[in-house]
Amino acid sequence: MHNATDPGFRESVDLMFQRAVGLMDLSPGLAHKIRVCNSTYTVRFGVRLRGKIETFTGYRSVHSEHMEPVKGGIRYSLDVNQDEVEALAALMTYKCALVEAPFGGSKGGLCIDPRAWEEHELEQITRRFAYELIKRDLIHPAQNVPAPDMGTGEREMAWIADQYARMHTTDINARACVTGKPPHAGGIVGRVEATGRGVQYALREFFRHPEDVARARLSGGLEGKRVVVQGLGNVGYHAAKFLSQEDGCRITGIIEHDGALVSDAGLDVDDVKEWIRANRGVRGYPRATHVENGATVLEADCDILLPAAMEGVINQGNAERIRAPLILEAANGPTTFGADEILRRRGTLIIPDMFANAGGVTVSYFEWVKNLSHIRFGRMQRRAEEARSRLLVEELERLSADKGLGWTIAENFKERFLQGDDELTLVRSGLDDTMRTAYQSMREVWNSRPEVGDLRTAAYIVSVDRIAKSYRSKGL
Repeated sequence: MHNATDPGFRESVDLMFQRAVGLMDLSPGLAHKIRVCNSTYTVRFGVRLRGKIETFTGYRSVHSEHMEPVKGGIRYSLDVNQDEVEALAALMTYKCALVEAPFGGSKGGLCIDPRAWEEHELEQITRRFAYELIKRDLIHPAQNVPAPDMGTGEREMAWIADQYARMHTTDINARACVTGKPPHAGGIVGRVEATGRGVQYALREFFRHPEDVARARLSGGLEGKRVVVQGLGNVGYHAAKFLSQEDGCRITGIIEHDGALVSDAGLDVDDVKEWIRANRGVRGYPRATHVENGATVLEADCDILLPAAMEGVINQGNAERIRAPLILEAANGPTTFGADEILRRRGTLIIPDMFANAGGVTVSYFEWVKNLSHIRFGRMQRRAEEARSRLLVEELERLSADKGLGWTIAENFKERFLQGDDELTLVRSGLDDTMRTAYQSMREVWNSRPEVGDLRTAAYIVSVDRIAKSYRSKGL
């Protein structure tokens, strides 16, 4: 249960920011400029549906324009409100700075339950919302570039991109107005699973540093680690799938809106996902124990807790009972400031949201670059790479035959070595490099300054320092 004295989402983000700034040499004026939200646009528009006019409320918040365009998703949820959108926009600013994506922070939201409307109705609503934002340049390839978030996906982004193109018929860069589009509509391969893949890469990088792992009271690698996942949406599903199928983790708990599933032997993530698709929840799933009060499974005995749904699920009401020694924040703001203070005191290690879930904006950046360059990644160099590799293999085989050395090159090695990099390979490589580099910048601050104390504060210090440098270069 959420404690009434616990700071809300927006206040939590501000308090975490201020905790970090207290350890920095930053003028109060510049710190205030970085912290506050630049502007929020609220739109209320009507759409004729089912024989009557329905009025919807939407938001687009711009937190910082120290770099442009500004970047941030659009979420569809009945819980959307101005405070939430502004908090998410602030997190986007810090996140982009941390992973060195050249964007300011923004966020959008529409107060709607997308499940309550048919597809053609949702398209009408989305296009009208997009129209209201586009005509004010709140969707624009050079100024404000949305992406999917909770409740939206490739389909909605394709509608928005098409709406922009209809309103800007001569803009050659129209497709760059939004990211997270389907590949056939100007998207990039690997974007759908990018946030979940980034979560995996974040965890892999953490486990490459045994001294960091020891600080989380863990040892060894990812193999066999027990993971509880809260939320099996796009992010939670892909993160759990990759960690279980590729890294040998055991998914011992999955928490959803209608309860939780637990199994010490491990859950089949794809099987659970299929059940949720067919039954709109986990209730009745036959191959695990169902727990009616799913929130209690956040407190289960496990190695890694992976909150991947809503903000504020770890709060002052349950923080003392969280048993996981390592929390990986796949969602935005899953831990309130009050809970964060409790967990820091107890020695629980948190890999913070602004780093852990930055895979989405990283691959969105790649998609934006692809749209502006008007060429698929790998198209120019892939076959040239293959040809060079083939020359090397053939020369080695010729030398072996001429000199009687008896070398043989394994077929599976030849097959892999002779394969040039396609778009997906390049996207994954770029994402992996981004997550590694960002983690190393955080851990350097974390390990070199004892007063910093935790990875979240280190992440804020790195990102705020970069934003401050950007503002100073503008003359502030």
